[in-house]
Amino acid sequence: MPTYDFGDGAGPVPAHQHINGGGWVADTAVVDDVVWIDSTAKVYQNAWVCGDAWIYEQAHIRGNAFVDHEAQCFGNCVVEGTARVVGESRVYGNAVIRGASELYGCTFIGGNQVVEDEILHDEQRS
Repeated sequence: MPTYDFGDGAGPVPAHQHINGGGWVADTAVVDDVVWIDSTAKVYQNAWVCGDAWIYEQAHIRGNAFVDHEAQCFGNCVVEGTARVVGESRVYGNAVIRGASELYGCTFIGGNQVVEDEILHDEQRS
């Protein structure tokens, strides 16, 4: 059984490389086969990535985060906690989405923004 160390302090855990893009996915995470997980992106812990979502560059989706529909996460961004990124939302750059945050519609969060426990719809921050 292959393992991978996601660098979160849990050490090597059972994981696999995703069929679309080759990024590492922990066996505890749920990722649809149609999702794109770039070879340098990571999805781990109990995260879910569904629909036509794209996770690329050095993005990390972790915790109990949920990314769905046509959402894209890229750059060095992190989506964690119980955060939800759905619709046509984008998270990029060094942005961090955490806690119980929810991004809906066409919300764009980038740069060095940190969003914690906020609900955003059709908003842009960079």
